[in-house]
Amino acid sequence: MGSFLRAFGSIFWAFLGVRKARDREKDFQNLNIVHVVVAGLISAALFVGLLMLVIHWVIPTDHS
Repeated sequence: MGSFLRAFGSIFWAFLGVRKARDREKDFQNLNIVHVVVAGLISAALFVGLLMLVIHWVIPTDHS
């Protein structure tokens, strides 16, 4: 479970684009690739969902 949570942390920093090369290399050595892929897919889905919520909040739809 700890590796899975660390994968989410690694994905978070990768989304922000502020990951140091040394930390990235450490992640490559210590994290399970399956955890990274699953965490990346979940994070991407959450990001898209958040964007959709913001868009619907900013541009309300009129159903009348």
